[in-house]
Amino acid sequence: MKIGYARVSTADQSLDLQLDALKEFGCEEIFQEKVSGAKDDRRELANALRTVRRGDTFVVYKLDRLARSTKKLIEIAEALKVKEVEFVSIQDKVDTSTAAGKAMFGMLSVLAEFERDIIRERTMAGLKAARARGRKGGRPKKDQKKLDMAIALYESKQYTLQQIKEHTSVSPTSLYRELEKRKEN
Repeated sequence: MKIGYARVSTADQSLDLQLDALKEFGCEEIFQEKVSGAKDDRRELANALRTVRRGDTFVVYKLDRLARSTKKLIEIAEALKVKEVEFVSIQDKVDTSTAAGKAMFGMLSVLAEFERDIIRERTMAGLKAARARGRKGGRPKKDQKKLDMAIALYESKQYTLQQIKEHTSVSPTSLYRELEKRKEN
C-alpha cells in the first residue's frame, strides 16, 4: 500500500499540487496538514507513520515537506527502515526500494552523524578552554554573605521580600530555598 503525506506551512497555502502528485503516484491514503515543518508535534505525520506497515511505501512530494533538518529526516527514515517500509520523495527522485535510493539515504545518515560528532567536539573543546581559564560552568553560586544578610533581614520581620531583594539581590526563591536547607540541618 502507498501512504502519502502532504504538508504546507500556513493555512492560506494550498495542498493541491502535492495532493495531485501523490494521487498520480498511486497513494491510496494521504495524510495532510497545514503546520510548520519546524514543529515536532505534527499530528498527521505521526498518524501516517503509525499507519504504515511492513511492505508499504511512504510517499512525500518533496523532502522538505517531511522534515526541516537532516537530523529529523534521518530519524524518520530510520523509523521507516525499522518497520521495513520503503520511502519515496517524488520531486527529489529518492526511492529506497532502489540501490541508488538506499545509497542516498545511507549518505544522508553518515552526514547527519558527522554533523552530530562535530557539534559534540566543538562543545567539548569549548568546555575545555573555559576550564583552562578557570571557569567551571553551571550557575554561579550565590554570595553567602548576601544570603546570610537576607536571612537576617527576613528573620527580623521588619522588611518585605521586595525590600530584602533590593538590599541584597537575593530573590525570594533563593531565600526560601536557603531557609529550607537550614531547617533540614
